[in-house]
Amino acid sequence: MSTQAGETAGHGTGHRARTAGRTRKAAALLTAAAAVGTLTALPAWAADGAAIPPYAFDPAAQRIQGAASSADADPLELGRTYRDTLKKDGKVYYRLNLDTTRNSYVSAVAVPKPGGKAAYGDGFRIAIQDGSGNECGYQEVNFAAGDHVRPLTGYARRIVDPDESYCQDAGTYYVLVERESDADSAPDDWELELQHVDEPLLSKNGPDKLPESWPSGTPAPPAGGPKERQGGAGFHTAVSLQEGEWRADVRPGQTLFWRVPVDWGQQIFATAELGSSSAGDELVGNALALGLDNPARGFVDLRTESYRGKPATVALAPQRPVAHENRSSYETATNGMRFAGWYYLTATLSPEIAQEYGDGPLPLILRVTVRGDKKQGPGYAGDPGVFQVTGDDRKAAANGATGAEAKSADSGMVALAAGGLGLGTVLLVGLGAWTLLARRRA
Repeated sequence: MSTQAGETAGHGTGHRARTAGRTRKAAALLTAAAAVGTLTALPAWAADGAAIPPYAFDPAAQRIQGAASSADADPLELGRTYRDTLKKDGKVYYRLNLDTTRNSYVSAVAVPKPGGKAAYGDGFRIAIQDGSGNECGYQEVNFAAGDHVRPLTGYARRIVDPDESYCQDAGTYYVLVERESDADSAPDDWELELQHVDEPLLSKNGPDKLPESWPSGTPAPPAGGPKERQGGAGFHTAVSLQEGEWRADVRPGQTLFWRVPVDWGQQIFATAELGSSSAGDELVGNALALGLDNPARGFVDLRTESYRGKPATVALAPQRPVAHENRSSYETATNGMRFAGWYYLTATLSPEIAQEYGDGPLPLILRVTVRGDKKQGPGYAGDPGVFQVTGDDRKAAANGATGAEAKSADSGMVALAAGGLGLGTVLLVGLGAWTLLARRRA
């Protein structure tokens, strides 16, 4: 049975050989890391000696150290990605410098060591506060169902709204990230990936009330047969998808990331089917988790399904069409469908699968439907930034580019344009100098 989870508003020779192999691989990783002067968390090793792929952090992320007091907090600059470490029961502050012209969102991805254990309710809370300690917005995320870890994502927001009585002044604000742990939880540190993005205000007020009825019926699954589209290992390397049926392989303890462009007025539906196995028929509870996060990396929905060797399918709950007025809802999922852009799908396979079905990957079929025609946006008073769907986004979804590849392509075009401008400038300057010299000689 599918369950909802994740958020609240909220010894023999063979063994020795495998161990030796893992040791050699770990040593090789250490040597390689030392060679480039960077040492990151090592991946977890499965019993067959293969590494469980770790979370792929943004390589451009800047290291930052959260402060124990708001008075000592370092700033999170707009548009930047950061990395930090969060200890068990840790509580850290960061600083924001905000004006009154745009809404602000700060997200955190908490990354425990792959394959670890978690107690029920373990998770973290992220909030934005003003200088008086008033909370502008917060989100709490946790593992809920199951007792194994996976990357957790949540965001906090500060919305400019003249009808609100606090968090409306320009100035200094603070981001507070608190880890909430059970006494019996693993004491391992969690790595954090932090991101600060903003959203323009509207040029004029639009609808702010939710329609009472909306198309909540589940559409027929996409036809045509699955195509290979292996997921990425993090938000930065999330693989782009369009509507269709997609085939991937997932290992016990692994989380795969995809992203789907969803425009204003459109709805996203997704299911994940775990293929059968001939290795056994033992029940593994909450074996497969399917999650949805919004373009600001805010939690929207997560569902889980058990597995007993037969095909098992988990489906996200039907979500409202993307609309600016969704933010008026207190319901987490509806509130999260508040802007257009890349929506992220994650699929996690429980590490307990390995005990009953082996450490090898299991086949996964992801079915994605985007229903509805694109509608006019709410009328932003500035550049929407990540909160829009462009033609390049749709091309990336069609060809399966990762977020990193798409970003690199954009940077390449900018560099090419700058290079072309520079070359043209040099040619013009050279031509001018040659002309001047010719005149002097004459």
